[in-house]
Amino acid sequence: MIFDTHIHLNSEVYKDNLNELLLKAKDKGVNLFNCVGYDLESSIEAVNIANNFPNVYATIGLIPTEHKKWNDNTINELKELYFKNKKIIAIGEIGLDYYREKDPIIKEKQKEIFIKQIELANELNLPISIHARDSLNDVLEILKTVKCKNTGVLHCFSGSKEQAREFIKLGYKIAFGGVLTFKNSVKTKEVLLDIDLENIVFETDAPYLAPTPYRGKINLPEYIFNVVQEASLLKKVDFKELSKITYENSLKIFHVKSYED
Repeated sequence: MIFDTHIHLNSEVYKDNLNELLLKAKDKGVNLFNCVGYDLESSIEAVNIANNFPNVYATIGLIPTEHKKWNDNTINELKELYFKNKKIIAIGEIGLDYYREKDPIIKEKQKEIFIKQIELANELNLPISIHARDSLNDVLEILKTVKCKNTGVLHCFSGSKEQAREFIKLGYKIAFGGVLTFKNSVKTKEVLLDIDLENIVFETDAPYLAPTPYRGKINLPEYIFNVVQEASLLKKVDFKELSKITYENSLKIFHVKSYED
């Protein structure tokens, strides 16, 4: 059993054959998905998909790169979406992204948006899915001071093993995706090898970051199998055992029950 903790089934590239893709993933042992929004529109679509597929959940929120879409009513809109639906399991993907952002004013705005969405997660008693790019130190400092009582997942973690340990101390899980399979992903492999199995979850971030041997192509839901397989080889842990442990980790962090067809 595999739980894809971060996937964008709400992407346009899947709209014509989503059912077929999910069935192919099921054949690979993937039986739960967390469809993640990045703004209000994609969050609404994530919820719609979750409502149409019994093994799909939804996460809603505003990604830091979409800060221009933030307004005084965003929190109320997200809250209204939550109360109208029963399959929303987290607030995300939220966080900080400094990859292209050098303006200190915009960085401060990202921090403000991040904090407000953590507070929303606390109000709704939900965990968070964190997007952190070139910003892990600031994300860590915020999480230490504005604590999310249900913690959450570090999506597409790109930091060092030392940084991973700090997030784990706060109760967060570290998510591994296609990057783990890349030949040059030395740091990501070091993190995987350093942390205990109880702190690991898996994701695709599809349609992005397809694993080897599909790197550079559209990432598909079934490809998470390759990520878990690579982790199994690196950690020298039986594939089924690793799948079971990380599946349970995912259920626990998102407070959901297992799905059996």
